Amino acid sequence: MDLEEFAALRAEFAVRGWHRKATGAVIAELLFGFAVCITGYVMFLACESQLWAWLGMAISTYGMLGVVTNTHTSTHNGTSDKKWVNDLLSYLGYPLFANLSLTYWRNAHITIHHAAPNVMGIDDDHDFMPWFVTNEAEMRKARGLARFYYRHVQKYFFPVILWIHVFLRQKSSWVFLTKALLDPTRRRRAHWLDLLAMSLYWVAWVGVPCLFVPFSDALLAAMVRIAFVGYPLFAVLAPAHYPHEAGCVRRGEWPKDFLALQTCTTINFRTGLFGGFVCSGLQYQIEHHLFPNYSHVYYKRMSPHVRAFCERMGYPYRTMGWGEALMKIFAIFARPKPVAPDLETLHDELQGRSPAAAEESAA
Repeated sequence: MDLEEFAALRAEFAVRGWHRKATGAVIAELLFGFAVCITGYVMFLACESQLWAWLGMAISTYGMLGVVTNTHTSTHNGTSDKKWVNDLLSYLGYPLFANLSLTYWRNAHITIHHAAPNVMGIDDDHDFMPWFVTNEAEMRKARGLARFYYRHVQKYFFPVILWIHVFLRQKSSWVFLTKALLDPTRRRRAHWLDLLAMSLYWVAWVGVPCLFVPFSDALLAAMVRIAFVGYPLFAVLAPAHYPHEAGCVRRGEWPKDFLALQTCTTINFRTGLFGGFVCSGLQYQIEHHLFPNYSHVYYKRMSPHVRAFCERMGYPYRTMGWGEALMKIFAIFARPKPVAPDLETLHDELQGRSPAAAEESAA
């Protein structure tokens, strides 16, 4: 019954034309982000005034964030009906702009995360072990000094080193890509294209600037650029799945329910105009998880309909302010999240029903 209602919702969106790719609007946003990023980067490299140089880096970071989140839509084939267009823009936004392997991203994010969001043991977006614990199951395994560190120190340490966020993703990208290229059973044409694009990153962000500034300055600028984007990128990606309200569930053989899994483990957050640009629809994560290949420009219009559907069908639909969501991200390092034994239990807990009441209702 629920899937029939969901199919009806999808049909309603098709009637409204929201299933069509908003190619022009998405690419226009991308070009704006690209122009802002490059303009700010040139300011950083060219301005002798430290004030104007660092202002340029801040501007560049804003534009870069817009490029990466915009091309996230392309990685889901949501920009164009033509696969080559989506692929081209995906290579631009990930390997060329951020030195993140596209094949790594598609495996970790699309294949794994979207299929099993916040399922511990499958989705590793919460896995910071052994440096940090984010859920009660990990905390229970800790002993001695490690337990003391996790309980009393990590909540202060995590925000301090968050600037390395993108560097760690880059490292994981290169490890994943290298292993794939060295394994004849895994190696594909996409991995070679990925390697080419990942290599061109250094040409674009170090080689080209070397024509105008010393090599050491160009290399330092490329490193500073990635460090600068660590905090804002985490601020865009983390609010949807990290707060306590975005439940976690243990890996197991429990019955799979696509709608319950996506809504129980995901929350939306509100942004203003400037925040909305750099999020490129990622503030509407529930809509994105239910309709991942839709162009993100439709999510705001889809939101009231998705909320009404969830409320009618008994699925959670949570939205919080961006600032509140950011505070609750860091709260999980002070008070790790509980992990539900199965999806049904998580759903009942989020709906405010005790296990006994849920059994009585089912009966």
